[in-house]
Amino acid sequence: MLYLTADKFPVFVPFGIIGFYRYLWYLIRLVAYGVYRPIPLPENPTYIASEDVTIIVPTIDAGEEFREAAFSWLEGDPKEIIIVTEERMRGPLQDLADSVDPSRIRVLTVPFANKRMQMSHGIRHTTTDIIVFADDDAIWPSTLLPYVLACFEDQQVGGVGTSQRVKPCGKRMTVWEVLAAFRLTIRNIEIASSTHIDGGIPCLSGRTAAYRTVILKDPDFLHGFTNDLWLGKYHLNSGDDKFLTRWMVSHGWNTYVQVCKEAELLSTMKPNWRFLKQVLRWTRNTWRSDFRSIFKERYIWTKHPYVAYMMLDKFINPFTLLVGPALVAYLIVKSTKDVLDGGYHLPAWNIVCSYLVWLMCTRTFKLLPHLWHNPAHIIYVPIWIIFGYYFAIMKLYAVLTLHKTGWGTRSGIGDPATATAAVLEKHDPPQRRSPPTPYDVEMNSRKG
Repeated sequence: MLYLTADKFPVFVPFGIIGFYRYLWYLIRLVAYGVYRPIPLPENPTYIASEDVTIIVPTIDAGEEFREAAFSWLEGDPKEIIIVTEERMRGPLQDLADSVDPSRIRVLTVPFANKRMQMSHGIRHTTTDIIVFADDDAIWPSTLLPYVLACFEDQQVGGVGTSQRVKPCGKRMTVWEVLAAFRLTIRNIEIASSTHIDGGIPCLSGRTAAYRTVILKDPDFLHGFTNDLWLGKYHLNSGDDKFLTRWMVSHGWNTYVQVCKEAELLSTMKPNWRFLKQVLRWTRNTWRSDFRSIFKERYIWTKHPYVAYMMLDKFINPFTLLVGPALVAYLIVKSTKDVLDGGYHLPAWNIVCSYLVWLMCTRTFKLLPHLWHNPAHIIYVPIWIIFGYYFAIMKLYAVLTLHKTGWGTRSGIGDPATATAAVLEKHDPPQRRSPPTPYDVEMNSRKG
């Protein structure tokens, strides 16, 4: 090490501090993850799935994966499953629901595809104490609902999340699915550690999350949820899970995440390059929501200071990550000069090889929880490293394009305001009224 830094030791000090900070931060997470424990099942549960749980599934294009997911939900014995779709998809989804369990699956429709409107429509038709939102491809273990309901024994808990794993679309995972699996492994560690440290979580993932119905039936929530604007003019359709999590924090409710096999769902990811579009959408949602949490609402600072610090860390993460390649490039340039002219004695190949070895060791260490169960995936670590730098640049691009609120990976879901206006234009010319919102359409559809 002294040989590596012999030329100009002070140059390496700030970068060493950054590296020490990053991995100290990760070790703290690992320790918290190691001591975290899920909430066990109560002997006499207050909530029983067959009486107290409605599963709401907003969807527009469910296929065979929906059938498999629906059967897994029914194994938990919920009282009802409500599928909310757009009008043109009612027939196919009704046929699919009837083939699974017509007595417990109900299909509702909204005028056009808008996830938040679909979710709110399902909320209004719910009669149970607990609502569980699920993606149409989320496959549950039979024990998931009991373990989720166990958290609601604490009457201060308003929302509950779960851990996740990737389910391959084919017989084997594609490289994109492996990257998604790596991300979920790191996420499971993050949410378990933050839950243990201060009880908070950056986001109760929308793939599956449970909430007290009384919270979601609040008219203020329904209005805010379906009229969520970025910068006062861009309607938000995705990012519903971020909104729900912030609502829990700002209204005094606690959250919990069950990170255990009994509550670990399987979910499919895009098995091709479209996964990058998913990540871009998620990244924009994260920037928008975390900006609001940290700088506008600010409840997170007093209720979950560790989570607030996590959010700040993610703000600077792209810059600290890109420092490494910048330093390597600087050292390579210096290595081309003679030592007497201010150059470094290290040859370029030595610098590059040292950096690559360091990256492989440290990134493999972070992925050990995943590689322990999937050792063959170690061959994807170099691709994960490249993806990490791509992701850092993507985060910077995302923060500059927060006005882009389209879904990105699903056809039929565009700008909510535009689509809403198109639906109502047949009945009321636009010049005679102010632009309608998704909430207006939802209320009008109920009246009509």
